[in-house]
Amino acid sequence: MCHLPSLTGTAARALSSAAALVLASAAMQPARAENPTLNDFFDPKDGQLDLSEWLLDRKGLLPVPIVITEPAVGLGGGVMALFFRESMREAASRSGETGRLTPPDIYAIGGGATENGTKFGAAGGMVSFDEHRYRWRGAVMRTSVNLDFYGVGGQLAPLGYNLDGWTSVQQGMKRLGDSDVWLVARWNYLDLKSRFDLEGNAVRFGELVRSNRSSGLGVSLEIDTRDNIFTPSSGWTGSLDLTWYDPDWGSDTRFQSHRAHAFAYWPITREFVLAGRIDGRAADGKVPFYMLPSVELRGVPALRLQDRRTAVLETEARWNLTPRWALIGFIGTGRAWGSVSSDGTDTVARGIGFRYLIASRLGLYAGIDAARSTQDRAVYLQVGGAWR
Repeated sequence: MCHLPSLTGTAARALSSAAALVLASAAMQPARAENPTLNDFFDPKDGQLDLSEWLLDRKGLLPVPIVITEPAVGLGGGVMALFFRESMREAASRSGETGRLTPPDIYAIGGGATENGTKFGAAGGMVSFDEHRYRWRGAVMRTSVNLDFYGVGGQLAPLGYNLDGWTSVQQGMKRLGDSDVWLVARWNYLDLKSRFDLEGNAVRFGELVRSNRSSGLGVSLEIDTRDNIFTPSSGWTGSLDLTWYDPDWGSDTRFQSHRAHAFAYWPITREFVLAGRIDGRAADGKVPFYMLPSVELRGVPALRLQDRRTAVLETEARWNLTPRWALIGFIGTGRAWGSVSSDGTDTVARGIGFRYLIASRLGLYAGIDAARSTQDRAVYLQVGGAWR
């Protein structure tokens, strides 16, 4: 799935989604100075297309295409220029003493556009320090995003609007001891002007908070025990994110935005993996309307269902028909509620897809999902796992 258009939800989540896309794309196509040979793209064991050797040894600069299929902004694309200071094989060699695969330092810059006039440019990266005990990850983005607002609770006729300006997410991370737990300090900064297509009609949404600047300081506790960061088959990952926006550090209004989520994976048999996702979000105070939590499910357009509280439950099954090819099935439900003016809105989403083991030594799958919900339907290109 291309998560880049999800950036149009809240600008803070937007940059996190963009960073996830960059890392997933980076994992798929790193580069080195030498010219690749045809043998680099096939597995000598089964003769099938496989990028493992090519990926493990690549470093340097590489342009990576972006494909956008998010129904909230329409079809589109772009390109990110990625730079790797070292290859994955070199990174694995450096971390051999701990047995933990740590990612190489990555920098990215690029942009894209969609058919509804949405445009974006971004620069960011992820860098580790002090034998990977500390890490910085962040991005800065310039956007002009065209979306539809359906009111709090998502029950009104839509009205188009534009968000134009800058967003920034900066995170400093510290590993706790030699564990899989990270403590994260975060600064989110958004300077976005909102403009409705028909300003006079915006009154039907009631009192809307339309502040330009939102500056939030936050902390997170993250854990990741998955056997693979690309397409997991066992273990789990999750985090608790708490963020406070306040005029004392540059915000126009005072509000709080929090999230707790967990993704878990169980290998039922060698060929069958079952996964589960639980995701809850909340916001209180004078929250800008475009930063209200939204239900994020495949088949539900970004920001279609917004309110002060959202919850999502989803399960996914992967069945390997052959060592290379797998079928995917998923079903989930989401709810948005919490405002006095809304009784809450529910949705159900389901779909199927396929995966191809594109890099066996990295455990990286790629494929396509077709999803349908009570709100809409969509097709997504997937590189690695679908959940962010």
